[in-house]
Amino acid sequence: MEFFLLTIALLFATVLIVGVGERIKLPYPILMLIFALLAGFLPFMPEMHIDPELILPIFLPPLLFATAQRSSWSVFRFRWKALIRLAVILIVVTAGAVAATAWAFAPITSLPLALALGAVVAPPDPVAVDAIAAKVKMPRRLTSLLETEGLFNDAMAIVIFQLAVQATVNKSTVGLEIIPQFLIGAAGAVVLGLGMGWLVGALNRFVPNLAARCAATLVAPYAVYMIAEELHISGVIAVVVTALEMVRRDRPQDSQERLTRHAFWEVLEMLATGLAFGLMGIEMNQVIQEEGKNLIGFIPGVAAICIVVVLVRGLWMFGSYYLPNRSNPKIPAAKDTLVLTWCGMRGLATLALALALPKVTADGALIEARNFVVVTACAVLLTTLVVPGLTLPALMRVLKLRNNEQDTKRARRQLARRAESVALRALKENIELSELPENYQQAVRRRMNSLHTILAQDPDPHDAISDEKYTQIRAVIAKADSIQAIALEAARDELLKARREPNIDPHLVDEIVGRLDRRTATLDR
Repeated sequence: MEFFLLTIALLFATVLIVGVGERIKLPYPILMLIFALLAGFLPFMPEMHIDPELILPIFLPPLLFATAQRSSWSVFRFRWKALIRLAVILIVVTAGAVAATAWAFAPITSLPLALALGAVVAPPDPVAVDAIAAKVKMPRRLTSLLETEGLFNDAMAIVIFQLAVQATVNKSTVGLEIIPQFLIGAAGAVVLGLGMGWLVGALNRFVPNLAARCAATLVAPYAVYMIAEELHISGVIAVVVTALEMVRRDRPQDSQERLTRHAFWEVLEMLATGLAFGLMGIEMNQVIQEEGKNLIGFIPGVAAICIVVVLVRGLWMFGSYYLPNRSNPKIPAAKDTLVLTWCGMRGLATLALALALPKVTADGALIEARNFVVVTACAVLLTTLVVPGLTLPALMRVLKLRNNEQDTKRARRQLARRAESVALRALKENIELSELPENYQQAVRRRMNSLHTILAQDPDPHDAISDEKYTQIRAVIAKADSIQAIALEAARDELLKARREPNIDPHLVDEIVGRLDRRTATLDR
């Protein structure tokens, strides 16, 4: 009961802090970290012992699913080079560099444990970056790169962490033999994820209730993760593949479901983040009580790792972004590189992995350096989240980076015109339109003729191009609604096709589809 009450209190505090952050214009992940650290030292906070084995099954499925469902297979095709460079190689390099630093400067005598620490602090958090980037009006070329980086870096870090923890618990070594094991597990996870995506898609077509279909998206990541763990294949990859396959199987007419699902997962992700921060605060309180003055001896190793985390990202961005773009007059490569380095903010994945580190090995021996891992994870969060998050607005003003929206607006207009053209063609081919009275036909045509403006400029939903009159039309004759739905589905289907085409930004297509969904839902009400 005590743990249940504490969980409710942490969730309520999350809601309150999000509101405070909106009022004082600070991203809530920063406030949550500060609150969690302070709350953990309150005298009335209970002493809680959380089983590390429960952390990953609780937090990983929603964390991975929420991140992956913001993407699509098209992003992998469109930005596979950036994915490999940032979400795979950079994570591996960071984990390796941190492991070497911990081995040299920290009280860690086990190489697998040092690698586990590297995996804990390696992945930047896309939620934290999105929350801050949106407030400083970051150029789209940078936000797109950061969004791409956030798609798979958590999954890669978790895979390394699980392999390293397995070796730590069993007191074995991490060798080349893990490569075939990983490949076999990954192949099985892909098959399982595709199967679960198909199953949820079939279930959604069978179940008419909107709430039940959205609930399936919560059950699916937990189910596929548990099944994968039982089969000894990668639950991480299975969850990611499930989310991507479910996005691929979205039907054009499911606009209301997509909006509801988006809102549901936004709330769930926010509450999960707040709960993880709160648990980290409690864990830090217990570590301080256990270590006492021994914490002073942690300082050199913790400081060295924080420096390495920032330095590795800066050098990697210099080599992978600045050097290829330094001769492009349209891209201020030096300034962009500095901002990309500054945006290497850690968050929920680092918290969950640090809390999930076991306290004992398979033979019951204590993992003595676990407290050092927890302290280091907290220090890296402070270094990479609070400091950059509070100073990024000032940095953007000093650098005077301009958000060149001309290319984005041009691409958005092209996609909007393309969707409108298909909608109008579907309208012309619909013989039921001619059965409506002339004034009703004109109202529907006006709605479709203004579609490009709605999608390209995202006007206020209550902006009157003919909303009031169209509502009256629907009250008189319901057939107009079905005719419009057919046209809008055709437009949405065309946009989803465009997402699979080369040289078209999938993130931009998803943005236009979201606007179309919101407009459809507004009319449906």
